[in-house]
Amino acid sequence: AVEALLAGGARIHWQHPGRRDGAFFPPTLLLAEEPHGEALHRVEPFGPVATFFPYRDREEALRLLRMGGGMLAATLATPDPEEARFYLLGLSGEVGRLHVLNQRDAHSSTGHGSPLPRLLHGGPGRAGGGEELGGLLSVKRHLARLALQADPHTLQALTGEYARGAERPTQVHPFRKHYEELEVGETLLTHRRTVTEADIALFAHLSWDHFYAHTDELAAKESLFGKRVAHGYFVLSAAAGLFVDPAPGPVLANYGLEGLRFTEPVGIGDTLQARLTVKAKRPRDERTGVVEWAVEVLNQEGKTVASYTILTLVARKAQGNRP
Repeated sequence: AVEALLAGGARIHWQHPGRRDGAFFPPTLLLAEEPHGEALHRVEPFGPVATFFPYRDREEALRLLRMGGGMLAATLATPDPEEARFYLLGLSGEVGRLHVLNQRDAHSSTGHGSPLPRLLHGGPGRAGGGEELGGLLSVKRHLARLALQADPHTLQALTGEYARGAERPTQVHPFRKHYEELEVGETLLTHRRTVTEADIALFAHLSWDHFYAHTDELAAKESLFGKRVAHGYFVLSAAAGLFVDPAPGPVLANYGLEGLRFTEPVGIGDTLQARLTVKAKRPRDERTGVVEWAVEVLNQEGKTVASYTILTLVARKAQGNRP
């Protein structure tokens, strides 16, 4: 392979002296000063060999990368989400997995080794496919599936959906913002509320839910929880009271809730706090957009007691005031 590259116009830029008493190929760096020659892209040397391809701008770099005829995996070293998006869109049909490397994820980088079993390790074209083409997997394969690996901030910027770990605290309550002003990842951490016995009793009377775990001290001690606990729907209501801004504003309606999980019991004396994050957004019509909010309800120990997604309709700015 190295001989073919040398014949195609590359030259040896550096080579380790190596060992002469074994079947070892010395680490070698080649330089292709005329990088567009087809022969340089026809052969891919494995082992301790790499080739430098100089380029003038990112458009030329993308053209050179696409001349390779398919890649298993590629690493892009950049802290700039816009640059990462450019290469992601340009290479999605050429590479099995794109690894975006920067200062946020370098300490935990797996390189080209797959960090998760479900991440694709195999590529199109010369890379050999790497997956069996059965059933719906075949459809996905011919749609040129791509596994994207990056830090949470870059993942969020590239996909337009909230990635845990990429929260951005906001000083303005997000319910005071129009659809165009909201940014994915924008997060509000609310004030706190301590649950009292009166809260549980009043909610039981209001809802007619007198389940023993909420209302019977003796029976609750023998329950799974070992004590009286608050209703799950009280926790939801209390969380809404923590994160909802009551004044009229751009948020018009709450029309759904998805993925609700109660993960820790809430007892008398526990203190609740809510974290509200813009998870995703999409325009609906000329007047409104749909905003998905990730909600985490935390206790005084920082443990998540409930998590879910709420769906809201949010007013859009007048046509002339949109970005």
